Amino acid sequence: MSAERQIYLLDPQKLDPETIAVAFAKTSRSPQSFRKIAAELTAEKSAEFHEKWVVGYGHASVAEHAVLHVAMENVSRLAVETIESSRLASYTEKSTRYQKWTPEEFYTPPEIERDFPPALRAVYQQACTAMFAAYERALPAVRHEVERDNPRREGESDGAWERRIRSEYVDVCRFLLPAASLANLGMTINARALEHTLCKMLSHPLEEVRQVGAEIKAVALESVPTLLKYVSEVPYLVETGNALTRLAQSALHPEPAVQEEPAVQEKPEDWCALVNFDQDGETRVLASALYRFGEIGYAQARQYVSALPENQRETLAAALLARLGRHDIPLRECEHAHFTFDVIIDQGGYFELKRHRMMTQTAQPLTTHLGYAIPRLVVRAGIEDDYCEVMELAARAYDALAQVNPHAAAYIVPNGYNRRVLLECNLRSADHFVSLRSAANAHFSMRRLALRMAEAIRQATPLLSRYMRDSKEETWQQVEQEHFAQVR
Repeated sequence: MSAERQIYLLDPQKLDPETIAVAFAKTSRSPQSFRKIAAELTAEKSAEFHEKWVVGYGHASVAEHAVLHVAMENVSRLAVETIESSRLASYTEKSTRYQKWTPEEFYTPPEIERDFPPALRAVYQQACTAMFAAYERALPAVRHEVERDNPRREGESDGAWERRIRSEYVDVCRFLLPAASLANLGMTINARALEHTLCKMLSHPLEEVRQVGAEIKAVALESVPTLLKYVSEVPYLVETGNALTRLAQSALHPEPAVQEEPAVQEKPEDWCALVNFDQDGETRVLASALYRFGEIGYAQARQYVSALPENQRETLAAALLARLGRHDIPLRECEHAHFTFDVIIDQGGYFELKRHRMMTQTAQPLTTHLGYAIPRLVVRAGIEDDYCEVMELAARAYDALAQVNPHAAAYIVPNGYNRRVLLECNLRSADHFVSLRSAANAHFSMRRLALRMAEAIRQATPLLSRYMRDSKEETWQQVEQEHFAQVR
């Protein structure tokens, strides 16, 4: 007779995270129940176990069972980028779409207070103050235009009307907020992922990020005193970052070549370019699907799919994807087709884009060198001159500050300035991104990007991408025309 099945929780209010991690780890060699294993553990025994097996022998997967919930308040949005860089964590942050910032809610980094001359410290303060003042002026002006487009409904209260239209006008005004804007952030993460995150933070060129990393480590040690106690700066990360920064500058300013003929005028750079994709991605996806559900080798499955006539390939693709519901997740075999995009997007849009951590994202440093976007509602509200004046002020401030410290200068860059990001995704994650970010309630910067990516993927993989769940209500060109007066 088989033993009775049991499913239960190990209560984190009764057991500390390190003890829970040990209780799960010991089941690999102990026949006892989890409850009995946990009952025999103490904090000291758990620490000894982790010191021996996790730290000493490198069985780091055990640390994944120790989960922490870290609350952070008044951290700059620039620092949030590094905090949120771990794939294996969950984050919720103060939203620029639904909340408003007050004039004092910006961070002044230690580098500027300590290392910059008084004149440049004043430049930083004045630029931040000017951006927040412009933001406050923009809120009522843009709201007035949104109210005209969305009149109050019969019987609708002031509060209900405000909630209905708030994201539309706050979405536009957020372009004026600098990366120095303060935010609150909640993070749920296991100890193994947190160790990696803290190593990156403690090795970061920004002092704020290093300080926050040290503070997170200090509070986390109260719950996981063994698993994180050896976390420190990683020389590899510091030295590699410095070396590649120097080499990247050489690539940006190469030695001039002797030109025998006049240089050809280059076309304007595409803001969203599909720079690489699997030419046989569709075949790989379909072959892997047959491989999973059949009994043939991959080479045979691939040969079979390659030889299929078009109508049978369509039947196979439909079997794989046609039954997808709105909230269903495609089979993992869709990950066998890959796409690489070189994207230029406003910083506010990038802050939402970075949440899609299943993509491989390589973002360049935040600067003012790629120009800025102007939302069309800014023009309609009659504040374009004010908006552009502040953006140009931010650019001048950035250039002056970057002469001393380009990392610290990034704090001054507003959300409206563009940033370059290299994205690599598979068909599965692309479908998730496109379906979520092309929806009507998504920010217009993200809708523009999602629809443009969907268009490119359809051209690259026409058979499988016909099932991509993007919004059919608009095109990226329509989004650009309706919501942007200028994008570069």
